[in-house]
Amino acid sequence: MTSLRTGPATAGLHRLYIPAVCALIAFLGYYSQYLFNTDPDLAPGPLTRRETLTFNGLIACVWLTYYRACTVDPGRYRFPRSEQQQQQQHHHHHQPTPEADPRGPHPLLRPTRFCKKCDAPKPLRAHHCRHCGRCIPKMDHHCPWTGTCVSLQTFPYFLRFQLYANVALWYLGALLWRRAAAVWADRRLPAYLGPSLASLAGLTVLTLADAATALPLGLLLVTTVRGWVFNTTLIEDWEVERHEALVSRMVAAASDGDTDPASSSSSSSLSFWADDDAAVRDALARVEFPYDLGVFANMAQAMGTRNVLRWFLPVFGGGPVVNNETPGKGVGWEWEENGFNDLPGLWPPPDPEKMRQARRGPWPGAAAHDQDRRAEAWDAYQTPEEIKAAFARRQREDQLRRERARALQAGQRSGIIAELEELGGGVVGQPSWTNAEGDRLWDYGVDEEVEEDIMPSRADDENVPLAELIRRRKVRTREGGDDDDG
Repeated sequence: MTSLRTGPATAGLHRLYIPAVCALIAFLGYYSQYLFNTDPDLAPGPLTRRETLTFNGLIACVWLTYYRACTVDPGRYRFPRSEQQQQQQHHHHHQPTPEADPRGPHPLLRPTRFCKKCDAPKPLRAHHCRHCGRCIPKMDHHCPWTGTCVSLQTFPYFLRFQLYANVALWYLGALLWRRAAAVWADRRLPAYLGPSLASLAGLTVLTLADAATALPLGLLLVTTVRGWVFNTTLIEDWEVERHEALVSRMVAAASDGDTDPASSSSSSSLSFWADDDAAVRDALARVEFPYDLGVFANMAQAMGTRNVLRWFLPVFGGGPVVNNETPGKGVGWEWEENGFNDLPGLWPPPDPEKMRQARRGPWPGAAAHDQDRRAEAWDAYQTPEEIKAAFARRQREDQLRRERARALQAGQRSGIIAELEELGGGVVGQPSWTNAEGDRLWDYGVDEEVEEDIMPSRADDENVPLAELIRRRKVRTREGGDDDDG
């Protein structure tokens, strides 16, 4: 998905974003002054000394804050080797097994969050960025405009850049407005008494470029300030919306007597999966966002100081830094909560759909299917007939993958495609839930492959044969038709 925050869908274009921003700053900042000061017929004339100092001061602040936003490290966690190995052993030791109850002692409590790619514990509010290749403290999103993540350490610089860039654009807009108004007022004068055609063309291009930049950048500033005031990130806003949607759906299903709202026939789903739905509902208690501490406390925490003057300094403002001297404690590791929940550390709330899938276990023929796959790995390509059969099988699988990718891209959610999405076996980066704007964690730069912090993903579903999926859909369609007849 392409957006102002996440950039184009083609990853290779990200390398052009920083040069494009620099070219835009130079064009708006310096070509405008060249135009204003070289054409005496462009009323109200060249910039005054005060206007020149103010405008160039704002441009200097934009350059400084943008440089800092691009070069400040988004942060990293450093673990002592012994502690990392101990946490890794603890994580593997507490992984749920098919025989054990995956709920644990409390449906909302879960083992320590662990990143499989960093091979290390994952602190609260951290996420693994697929661009930076590591876990980022308090990750907001990966910004292609700065080439780095907006995080605990870079958020102050990102906010200052947006602030000064918007002020500079508004000031330039005021300068352009005065000259455009003068041109319009003198529109009835002969052409030789007014500005040249090149000056009029340059004034038009500058006005359009300033407006086209100020509007989206202003909206981005509003979004950033909102997250600053309420102490939320874009990822956490996504999690809040998902949690509210899931709780509302399950509560509505419970009030209607439907024990499985994800399926068209709850009774058939329960009989097939033997799902203990009451246990899943126990984990669906509404969880309040715990990190909203109040407006001033939120803003001070994000900027790393309670000194308001330092919040907006373009050079010596600074920001919070992850405390790696005492891993597990301090800035970036521990987060103060507002106490609205009965227990600490409940965010992000568990995903009930993933919990249901984890409780269901593998499909009935998974063990035999895996054994057949292992046997094929040893016996493949023994005879020409087997070679042809393996080639034909690969062709069918490739065709199915292509059709599934095209259907997902076109927004289709029916037939076998819907079945695959429901089982969580879709293409990597294609989760079954998006927010109201169509965003997913993948769009914010999060590596979704390591976001299974609550329950293990149902990897066996990726190996469910097509015949099994068709059989399930036929069962649901037949029983749904019986319900309609009744």
